[in-house]
Amino acid sequence: MTFPTALGLPPERTEHVIRCAGLAPSLHNRQPWLFRLGEHVIEVHADPQRRLPATDPDDRELRLSCGAALLNLRLALEHEGLRPVVDPPSSMSAPTVLAEVRDGGRAEQAPAERELHDAIPRRRTNRRPFQEIPVSTTDRHALINAAQREQGWLHVLARTELDAFAELAQRAHRVQLDDERFRAELERWTGRSRQVSEGVPTASAGPRPEPQDLWVVRDFSGGSAPERVAGKDFERDPLLAVLCSHHDSRADDVRAGQAMQRVLLTACAHGLSASLLSQVVEVQDTRDELRRMLGGSLHPQAVLRFGYGSPVPETPRRDPADLLFD
Repeated sequence: MTFPTALGLPPERTEHVIRCAGLAPSLHNRQPWLFRLGEHVIEVHADPQRRLPATDPDDRELRLSCGAALLNLRLALEHEGLRPVVDPPSSMSAPTVLAEVRDGGRAEQAPAERELHDAIPRRRTNRRPFQEIPVSTTDRHALINAAQREQGWLHVLARTELDAFAELAQRAHRVQLDDERFRAELERWTGRSRQVSEGVPTASAGPRPEPQDLWVVRDFSGGSAPERVAGKDFERDPLLAVLCSHHDSRADDVRAGQAMQRVLLTACAHGLSASLLSQVVEVQDTRDELRRMLGGSLHPQAVLRFGYGSPVPETPRRDPADLLFD
């Protein structure tokens, strides 16, 4: 089957931009996005069949993931020489549409944006322990600036805030584990074979959490991860940061997803590893408490962990043809 075309791109280049979009991160790697291709527009849709109602009842993280895919799509279109113009859904759009991308004319991609495009296939979620090497001030500023480029805010947690955050992480984790529906969703999407095109394979799960772990508490291995090697605990002084939006709406979730992905690609381009610590923002009580901890005016969208890690394998991905909206 010949891949469809969009925005004047030939089939193979259209397939490339959709493939890039599909390399975005998502909760449990469920890849909850679809794309409708037209001559003058690419619609970005949320896939309601990939909801996680227990873990993400308001679909906030689903929209966050679709925003990350949108950022990848923008970078890929720029790489093809197009200037993407992103519009919100029109009143006539289907309810699943989150954004409409049109051709704003020819444009040459800036070198810094090209670096981010090239980082798309290299970016990984690294759930393993990082080295005890502090992230430089220069790299921290680059991550903060990346969030601001997409109208987001990245709050780097100070050492004095880590104990309070660790308590929130542990409390949120206990709340989720007490929910049978949450446990069923986690079991369904994690600890998978590498031959499956979605979900978290055991090879990408990281070590099984142990009692001494303060921040990384979720087991993505389905209980199949090997016992941890002695001396290979998680770093004592991690760089943790909260990606925030300035407002709280569906559109802000999508915008925050673009900010999150620009931060993650910037980290990759700077040689940093990253993972997401989702539980604190998934439980409403701890999310509200985290918001108060940050001053009350920002809306926490994601918690990111950065450092210098060992290489990890790529996670499986759905074929671009499977990402097209019928």
